[in-house]
Amino acid sequence: MPLTSYLYPFLAIVLWAGNVIVSKLAASAISPVAITFYRLILLLVLMSPFVLKPLWNNRALIRRHWWKLALSGLLAMAFFQSLSYRAAESTTATNMAIVTALIPLLTALLSVLVLGEAVTLGMAGGGVLSFLGLLYLVGQGDISQALRGGVHIGDALMLLAALSYSLYGVLLRHWKLTVPAWQAIYVQAIAGLVFMLPQFLLLAPGTAALDARTLPLIGYSGIGSSILLSYLWIEGVKRLGPSRCSIFINLLPVMTAGLAILWLHEEMHAYHLIGGGVSLVGVLLTQMVQKPLLGARRLPANRA
Repeated sequence: MPLTSYLYPFLAIVLWAGNVIVSKLAASAISPVAITFYRLILLLVLMSPFVLKPLWNNRALIRRHWWKLALSGLLAMAFFQSLSYRAAESTTATNMAIVTALIPLLTALLSVLVLGEAVTLGMAGGGVLSFLGLLYLVGQGDISQALRGGVHIGDALMLLAALSYSLYGVLLRHWKLTVPAWQAIYVQAIAGLVFMLPQFLLLAPGTAALDARTLPLIGYSGIGSSILLSYLWIEGVKRLGPSRCSIFINLLPVMTAGLAILWLHEEMHAYHLIGGGVSLVGVLLTQMVQKPLLGARRLPANRA
């Protein structure tokens, strides 16, 4: 496997880390609904010249799967993005990245519920470790405090966003859509935009301003983390496969924490390292230990 193939998911995670920082910067500059709406507009404008003609030629297939594309667009383009921006208002970029890195674990757990896949030892042990690590993180080093006071609203919203994106991945695996990737992304963006439009129209004046402060944030969100990130991740999956690419998500907290310290002047505490580290070990266990928890089913002996 050429080493250059690993650059695709690596650079995708770099852009993803940058998007977490943008989410924090946007929290004090623009409404979560507005930046989600604008980034979808920008994505559609930039992709239209390249996608509309093949999309029209493929309209029969699109029509056949329209509701699946629409639902996946709501989960990935609307819910995940807007919840992430909302979470940024009340939690740190480092916390957001650590919770986002739980997506592979959440995907594995949802695969058991939705696809009927077997529970593995990695899921059981990794799930417990990740949960304890997350409690340690949100309790700022005191698990009992997290249990007494509950999860902070920002961390809870980020967990809900991660769950939404995980369900999106599981449904795509279940449906096995044959729609080309860029056409699927385009239709998903339209569905997300339709969902966000009523909320955008209800925004108070001043919360959706387009100015020198918000335009760069929207530009990065629409181009960097929507188009370029998608391209790099799709290419990475083609070259390495989904399992190898998903491991790169474990780098997200490290990269985000570095950017947050440099750019946002966030402080790194021991509970970030311990709680985040334990959570990521749990995620790695989920991905690497695939032995069924209850053992393999015994097949009946062949009869002569």
